[in-house]
Amino acid sequence: MKINCLNKISKVGLATLTKDYGITEDINEADAILVRSAVMHEMELPKGVLAVARAGAGVNNIPLDKFAEKGVVVFNTPGANANGVKEIVIAALLLASRDIIGGANWVKENAADENIAKTAEKAKSQFAGTEIKGKTISVIGLGAIGVLVANACYNLGMSVIGYDPYLSQANALNLDRHVSYTADLEEAVSKADFITIHVPAMDATKKMINKDLINKMKENAILLNFSRDVIVDEEALKEALQNNKIRKYVSDFANPLSVTLPNAIILPHLGASTEESEDNCAVMACEEIMDYIENGNIRNSVNYPACDGGICKTAGRISVIHKNVAGLINKLSDVFAQKNINICNMVSKSKGDYAYMLLDIDAPTEEKFANELASINGVVRVRIIK
Repeated sequence: MKINCLNKISKVGLATLTKDYGITEDINEADAILVRSAVMHEMELPKGVLAVARAGAGVNNIPLDKFAEKGVVVFNTPGANANGVKEIVIAALLLASRDIIGGANWVKENAADENIAKTAEKAKSQFAGTEIKGKTISVIGLGAIGVLVANACYNLGMSVIGYDPYLSQANALNLDRHVSYTADLEEAVSKADFITIHVPAMDATKKMINKDLINKMKENAILLNFSRDVIVDEEALKEALQNNKIRKYVSDFANPLSVTLPNAIILPHLGASTEESEDNCAVMACEEIMDYIENGNIRNSVNYPACDGGICKTAGRISVIHKNVAGLINKLSDVFAQKNINICNMVSKSKGDYAYMLLDIDAPTEEKFANELASINGVVRVRIIK
């Protein structure tokens, strides 16, 4: 099987690929694609591409619906870079509350001063800032990163409020019991000295931090954004920063507006750019691709449902991607019955407009049979896995 890398992918990750896989520079040969930041919206994928794996969490560079229509499964790697992002959020807390950057720049600017030690004693008060211990922070979004940030902030002596209307059971169990939970976003931001955002970028979250919400924040609150720039209405934020409503804004996303904001620290997307995070993401992405190609299993897909049939122990296995419409499963089953092919086990899952099936059968089958299944109206892709 051939893998095409649209970006430089960690060697540690690529080393997890078995001898059955090779890297190709020609995307037309590819069975799967590994990507980090390359924008794929204008790309037309060859028909042979089965999957795209994003070595990271955000997938706004990938046309999910377009690829779903073509039967291309898109994976991401949630949690693989969570610790790297958590650590930079803690650094951002300190950079925003103590003017460390301003102080360091002052020292460089006055490097020629022979009496700099004495001069510094007089100048340091302008960079003093405040401590984070005892302050309240609201963590907006309690996914893999948000939970780690919330727990770390509590361990640093902060009062922590968590907000996430879609909090999963697994993440809830990992959340420190001292973290207060609220289902009210306005309540979360109104009580906080610090607000840190950890939600995915989608239509529902674009500009969720808007003028009305900013007006409900405390005077001199500090806002941290390590999700995506589109989640914050930066025009409204600019006004708040100019009026000292917001004390400081730290963002990991440089754009023409953010880099001009007053009282802002803008970083060049460093959140998950550690060696460890890149390795972890690449390893997970490669494992997801191999499991899908070899077993048909889907883990961490953002455009298709999770579906796990384990390792096939029967004579054959077929996967079917289809539209999530009534009656289609019966039509597929009828074709198996007509060919006298026994289905030993079937796993079927749906997500939005699409569904996915894994069917284990008691005899090997041929491409001709797969083509017959694929001809059914509503079927997107059929693949003989074994």
